[in-house]
Amino acid sequence: MTGWGEIEYTAIRELRGPLAVVEGVAGIGWDEFVRITLDSGEERHGLVLEVDRGLAVVQVLEDTAGMDPAGVRMAFAGGPLRIPVGSGWLGRMCNGRGEPVDGGPPVFGSVTAAVGGNPINPVRREPPAEPVLTGVGAVDALTTLVRGQKLPVFSIAGLPHLELAAQIAAQSTAAGEAFSVVFAGMGLTHADASFVRDALEERSAAGELVLLLNTADDPVIERILTPRIALTVAEHLAFDAGRHVLVVMTDMTSYAEALREVSAARGEIPARRAYPGYLYSDLASLYERCGRIRGRPGSVTVLPVLTMPAGDITHPVPDLTGYITEGQIVLSRETHALGVYPPVDALSSLSRLMRKGAGPGRTRPDHLDVAAQMLAALARARQVRELADLVGQTALSPTDRRYLDFDEAFLRRFVHQRRDELRTLDETLEKAWQVLLDLPRSQLDMLPGALLDTHGAERG
Repeated sequence: MTGWGEIEYTAIRELRGPLAVVEGVAGIGWDEFVRITLDSGEERHGLVLEVDRGLAVVQVLEDTAGMDPAGVRMAFAGGPLRIPVGSGWLGRMCNGRGEPVDGGPPVFGSVTAAVGGNPINPVRREPPAEPVLTGVGAVDALTTLVRGQKLPVFSIAGLPHLELAAQIAAQSTAAGEAFSVVFAGMGLTHADASFVRDALEERSAAGELVLLLNTADDPVIERILTPRIALTVAEHLAFDAGRHVLVVMTDMTSYAEALREVSAARGEIPARRAYPGYLYSDLASLYERCGRIRGRPGSVTVLPVLTMPAGDITHPVPDLTGYITEGQIVLSRETHALGVYPPVDALSSLSRLMRKGAGPGRTRPDHLDVAAQMLAALARARQVRELADLVGQTALSPTDRRYLDFDEAFLRRFVHQRRDELRTLDETLEKAWQVLLDLPRSQLDMLPGALLDTHGAERG
C-alpha cells in the first residue's frame, strides 16, 4: 500500500519515450495523477493518457530516462492532477510543473484545483469589456486588448516576439484595478528564460507576477502541462480573488510540437503536418479558459504567442488558433528590417472585440474614430506605394506623395518605441493625431469636423 491508500502496480510492459505502459490495472481513469517510485527511491510523476482492457498508458512528467521496468512501482491517485491555488503563487518563479526554482519553499494554498480546469457555463459567461492597456502604442490604439479576450501574436522566427510578450507582461494595467500577470514560457532557451526573468523582475517584486518557465531541455511532457497550470492559477486569482489576470503563453508552436511528439509515441494516426487530429480541440481547451463570469469578480485574458514555421500563416498551429481566437497581432519581417519596434503589421492585425473595450467611457471618445482613420489611411498609403513602384514617385499627385510621407511617419513616429517604454493611451493617441494631420483635411473624412477643428487640422 502507498501513502495515498492505493494499490501499487509493478507490471510495467514497456517504456517508450516519455510513456510507460502498465499491465493488469483496474479501476483507473483518464487523466489520473500517478506517483512513480524507482528502486533507488527516486520519485517521478505521471498522468494517465489512455486505459484499455487492463492496460494503462502513463506519460511520465520527468521522462522515462534511467528507469528500469523491473524496478518501478506506480500508485494511482484516483483523480486528476490538482495543484494548490491562491495568492501564494504571486511573486514566485517555477518550472513548467509548478515546482519553485527561485530558492523558496513549495507554493502552498488553502484550496486545490484540477489542472484540467472546468468548462465555464456559456450562460454564465459575460461578454469581454473594458480594456487591458499594454503600454505598447500600436497595440493599444489599433488592436485594443479587452478583458476576457483571447488575442494571439503571430510571429516568425527571428522577430522580437519574446521581447514584445515580456514588455506587455511587464507594463499591462487594468485602469487601476487589481491586476496580475501569469507568464508561461514553453520550450525557451536558457538565454531567453534569463531575459524573461530580468524583464519581469520589477513586476515579480511587486507581487503581481506568476512566472512558469519550461526550457528547451526540460521534459517534453512538462511543456504540455505548463499552460494548464498557468491557467489554473489564473482562474483562481481572477474568479475567486477578484483580480484581472493576463496570461501570456509563449511559444504555442513549441507546445504543439510537444503534443505531436507524445502523439507519435502513442502510435496515433497523424493528421495534417503529423500533428494529432485533436490539435484543434486541445488548443481550444486552453484558449477557451479565458473570459468573465457573471456574478464573479475579475477576468482572465489570454495572449498566446506563436511562431509560424517559414512564415506560413496556413500552418496548422496559427490556422487553428485563428479559428478559436478573437483576432490577431501580426509581426512583419519587412517592418523589422526597417529597424522599427514592435514590427507590427497593422493592416494584417485585428482585435474583433476592440469596440467592446474602447471608445467613450472606456478609453477616449476619439479612440475608435482615430483608429479607423489611421487604418484607412494606411491602406491607401499601401496602394500608393504599389503605384509608385510601377510609375515612379515623380508621376504621383501631391496628395499621393503626402500618403507616402504618412506611411513613413506612421512607422517612425507612431509605431516605433523603446523596448522599455511605457506609453500612456493619451500619448499614443496624440502621436496618432500628429501623424494623421500630415495628410490634407480632405483626406480625413472618417473624423468628425469638430474633432479636426479641436486638433487644428488645416483647411482646404
